[in-house]
Amino acid sequence: MGVMVQPSLRSEIERNLKLTGFTISKLSELTGINSGTLSTILNGNPPRPMTICQLDQLAIAFGHEPGWLYELYPEECITEDKFSRPRVIPYLARCAELGRQDCISETASKLLENPKNIRILFSVAEQLSEKGKLKESIPFYLLVIDNEKDSYANHFVMSQYRLFRAAEGMNSEEKFKAVIRFEPYRRRLPENHQLDALLHLAKICYTLRRWEDVGKYADELRELATIVYEDELRRRKNNKPSELPKTERPLILYYGQGYLLKAVALKNMGKYEESKIYTNGYADLSWFEIRDQESEAEVDKLRLWALANSYTLSMSMGNTEVLSDYLEFLSENPKEILPGLVTIIKSANEFGFPVESVLERFSEDIEGFRNAKGVIDKIHHLHFRYHLAVYLLKKGKYSEGLDETLRCLILTSASKDFDYFKSCIGMFWSHLQHASDEQKKIFQSVVDERSEKT
Repeated sequence: MGVMVQPSLRSEIERNLKLTGFTISKLSELTGINSGTLSTILNGNPPRPMTICQLDQLAIAFGHEPGWLYELYPEECITEDKFSRPRVIPYLARCAELGRQDCISETASKLLENPKNIRILFSVAEQLSEKGKLKESIPFYLLVIDNEKDSYANHFVMSQYRLFRAAEGMNSEEKFKAVIRFEPYRRRLPENHQLDALLHLAKICYTLRRWEDVGKYADELRELATIVYEDELRRRKNNKPSELPKTERPLILYYGQGYLLKAVALKNMGKYEESKIYTNGYADLSWFEIRDQESEAEVDKLRLWALANSYTLSMSMGNTEVLSDYLEFLSENPKEILPGLVTIIKSANEFGFPVESVLERFSEDIEGFRNAKGVIDKIHHLHFRYHLAVYLLKKGKYSEGLDETLRCLILTSASKDFDYFKSCIGMFWSHLQHASDEQKKIFQSVVDERSEKT
């Protein structure tokens, strides 16, 4: 019996050349690869290694699907037991884009025989991340984390950070797990990434209503932004070159958000007087010397938010005499209407004043709340429905109140907000005798759907 010969990349290309009858010249015309280059790739001694892009061009010329012969390509990447970074990185990135997990597993396994090659896997992940292929990059970051023994290595810490950032679009439980996983590594990041990491840690904890944590990360963010700011001012005064870290947003945003998020955390913990102090901290940042055009826009935004939050604090403390001014402010600033109405209705429930005229005044805006897009707006919409349901039920408007409870229940089911889900269940049950058959039917279907998912 004859011995089976394992096909090689070039033998398969040669076989396709014979099947199609293409000459090197014709193949060059079809692929756009220089005929001399093609000749040295196929017939050189030793043959010239080909790129994954060239293999893709050959696949198109021969009429094959993307990913043709990918399982044979690793032979192009290894010379004397060493991997060629310029070939293996684009190859693995392309495998990820095409879902060739078989090729990734086999090549990664060979790479990891030498711990130094972990950096190659990190480079693949970074390349995919830069292209916006976040989902495809995650397995490579995980390979780095699982195989790197030095938890202070830059590629290890950055992999932890990238995985944390990838969790931003996930549900509450996954976000919380991501915070716990990443939190120990936050101070090991370079300053530029650390500023962004602290901002996102605080914002994710905001969505999870973990106010102590929001306050903690806001403090760290403010402290780091202050250090960076003061260092840069010293350099400028001493005529030294700028060393301002390259961040996603201008430095003033991190400084201002450090105050804003701390103020929000204190407000939600009922520490209104302390919250006022931090609100004043970002109300006027015109003194901030390191500014550009984008920074000017941030100063204006923070000034507006400080005014909105000062009204919020007054309402939360029962100072309802500011209500008419607050309503005028909301009319002039439509983006503030949703969070503003949450504050007003919550305050109405606590201090017992009517809001029917407010609801009428902003009825068209309330209709548009269901189209809330961003994470924060969706959270505000959920809170609005909940506090409105409480208000209506307190007023004895049971049919409308239960409708709002059901709207809130549907929103909590979609967002997987278990705390509000439980509150809505309890609220509906305690007013069950007032529910119509249709309302009971909707309630049961939402609860059943949630049960199936858990």
